[in-house]
Order: sequence, then C-alpha cells, then structure tokens
Amino acid sequence: MPNIALEIGKISANLGVTAAYGEPQELDGERFVPVAATWTGFGGGSDEAGNGGGGGGGFSAPVGAYVRRDGELRFEPNLIATLAVAIPLVWVTGRVLAKLIRALKK
Repeated sequence: MPNIALEIGKISANLGVTAAYGEPQELDGERFVPVAATWTGFGGGSDEAGNGGGGGGGFSAPVGAYVRRDGELRFEPNLIATLAVAIPLVWVTGRVLAKLIRALKK
C-alpha cells in the first residue's frame, strides 16, 4: 500500500512557482509571462490497520502578465479575474469581521 504522505509530496512538487508563472509566450512580437494566484490543499491519513485515504484540491486565478514592450518590463493586471477574486474575498472578510465584533461586544 503506498504511503499517502509520499504520494502527496510527489504531487505537490509540481506546484509552486510553475503553477503561478506560466511559460513565456510571444504574441504580436511581444513577449509575456502569465501570472496566476494559486491555492492548494491536501490531506490524508490512515488507521492502524493500514487503511487510509486522502484527497486534495486546488484553485488558480489568472491575475495578469509580465509584458516586455519596447525594452521595458511591466506588469499588466487582469482586472476581471482580480475583481472575481476580490469581491467575494471582501464580502467574506466583512461578514467575519462583523460577527467577530458582535461576539467581542458580548
């Protein structure tokens, strides 16, 4: 039976910088490197009899690209993806803070 921790380690070795920064691309004579925000989570375990299980998941949102234009390198954000991530995040943060403040007042 394979060790779940070792299997998860093999999978997570492929994550990191390569998940956040794509391979350099060229379009209309301009070179760019796509950038994404990535989140991953894994878990697993086993009992004394050796039965185990595990799972994991991930999410990636394109946040923009580094573009080389006229000898200058700059970051150009993907506004739609940024808003798609920021709006729910701000909403959840507001709800959590409101409940936390209410709980602290009691």
